[in-house]
Amino acid sequence: MPELLPLLVCPDDRGPLLLCDAAVLYNPRLRRAYRIDDGIPVLLIDEARDVDDDEHTRLMAAAGPAADR
Repeated sequence: MPELLPLLVCPDDRGPLLLCDAAVLYNPRLRRAYRIDDGIPVLLIDEARDVDDDEHTRLMAAAGPAADR
């Protein structure tokens, strides 16, 4: 998945996504998380979930240095 990350964008704002763990792609601008099922990103706006402040902090920490972009 990390090799595909530069090609994946948020379907809503077309911005880059962060790979936070093996099961979540995260858009910190919209605070929206997209799940990954069996290695396949589910990049559907209706399937995304909103993220609260605590989870935002956790996801940003999990993204590591990539979150600094």
